[in-house]
Amino acid sequence: SLFCVGRNYRAHAAELATTVFRDSMPKQDEWPIVFSKLPECVIGPHDVVRLPGAAVSVQIDYESELAVVIGRGGRDISRSRAMDHVFGYTIVNDVTARDVQQRHQQWDLGKSFDTFCPMGPWIVTPDEMDGTRTRVRCWVTPAGGQPELRQDGNTTDLIFDIPTLIETCSRGITLYPGDVIATGTPAGIGAVRQ
Repeated sequence: SLFCVGRNYRAHAAELATTVFRDSMPKQDEWPIVFSKLPECVIGPHDVVRLPGAAVSVQIDYESELAVVIGRGGRDISRSRAMDHVFGYTIVNDVTARDVQQRHQQWDLGKSFDTFCPMGPWIVTPDEMDGTRTRVRCWVTPAGGQPELRQDGNTTDLIFDIPTLIETCSRGITLYPGDVIATGTPAGIGAVRQ
């Protein structure tokens, strides 16, 4: 399964506060926004993202995210034991059709087009990397241009930390080895740019 968390960086939540996306903003004392993406979304990191066409969407956006890969399954995993279930970390691009997301007032359809989740290429184990202090960046190369840094955040800015996300996703739901939790995207998405 592929679980995704929305609006989980403080700076990203702040950048959305004055946009049409403000209506489903989490508060720090509430539950995380969790949604899923269909398996057909997942592709390799260098594979081509197929756009659905202008008749379906004209607002395709990028979202770089740190993702947690579950190594030991479980259900009702406590926050205090959550990190025992982490195999490692990878990166995903939670590609999103913003107009479809808004049209349906939920996130699954706007985020689940085939090829809308490039992932990898590596999994880094927790002994090699501290996911609680990880820099998350995204470069976008405009047609005929040079790569531009668009997102540059740190997981220290997460509203809901990784153990909380694992606890939340496993409440009444069995997580299996290989399941992935994308932890949210930092500020700098295309939807708020001019």
